[in-house]
Amino acid sequence: MHAVVARSAGGPEVLSLTELGDPTPGPGQLLVRLAAAGVNFIDTYRRGGVYPMEFPHVVGSEGAGVVEAVGEEVTDFAVGDRVAWASAPGSYAELVVVPASEAVVVPDELDLETAAALPLQGMTAHYLVTSTFEVRAGHDVLLHAGAGGVGLLLTQLAVARGARVLTTVSNPEKAALSSAAGAAHTIDYARMNDIGTELPAVVRDRTDGDGVHVVYDGVGAATFDASLASLRRRGTLVLFGGASGQVPPFDLQRLNGAGSLFVTRPTLAHYTATRSELEWRAGEVFRAAADGDLDVRIGARFPLGDAAAAHAALEGRATTGKVLMIP
Repeated sequence: MHAVVARSAGGPEVLSLTELGDPTPGPGQLLVRLAAAGVNFIDTYRRGGVYPMEFPHVVGSEGAGVVEAVGEEVTDFAVGDRVAWASAPGSYAELVVVPASEAVVVPDELDLETAAALPLQGMTAHYLVTSTFEVRAGHDVLLHAGAGGVGLLLTQLAVARGARVLTTVSNPEKAALSSAAGAAHTIDYARMNDIGTELPAVVRDRTDGDGVHVVYDGVGAATFDASLASLRRRGTLVLFGGASGQVPPFDLQRLNGAGSLFVTRPTLAHYTATRSELEWRAGEVFRAAADGDLDVRIGARFPLGDAAAAHAALEGRATTGKVLMIP
């Protein structure tokens, strides 16, 4: 089979398409013929060495496809099943070994490319609005990168729960996509000289001076201070990623002085820690997409051999919606 291998920690140039032996599933595992793999920032963190990894390694963790073989002790899946997953190391490959505990069945009404676009970003958006901070009618929400994969999905979910969503974007085209997803206000931060002061001023102007109840920030270092300053008293900052770099340590007394604020750094694994929770989140997201209640935008598709270009586009913020790798 062919797979994308990161030879060492570094930029997109360390990725190469490599021929490897076909894997076999062990106990509790599935062997899946890949239909599409999701491209996510966590892949770039692992490739770049932000998250500790052994090198060389096959990149990727998300995808969808058809089961070709099952290992011993697997009772809930069979050859021919259509499955998707958010956490299976080595998913940028024609054949992927997926732990059965991480796989979920794809509804018949959902095509496999759409299914591959949903596990990580869809379930992330789901846990952010249902569990990390439970969005309700009347809440004001600020969301960074409103035209990104998580951003477009989270906006729709938050609006469906009755919230007013403000998003940040970097150009008019992304603003249009964010508005189409339901954002009440889009804010072009690319036109700002000092996002740390200008963005909070705009947010407060659009919330009658109060600020928002919650900020969902997947950008990190570049937006963290502005996010804190955009919150109302006892507001919550949900830092769920670091696309611009990781946030350095900061003085917790800042939370006190800014209005008894809350900050949390969640991750999907802790919100799908049980099989029932995984199936609940995946089931709700898949069903919403299958029924047409959740629009899933696939912004770019790259062949496996162009993995470096896919990573460069994602890190350069040249993409909207979901980026997929197609074998």
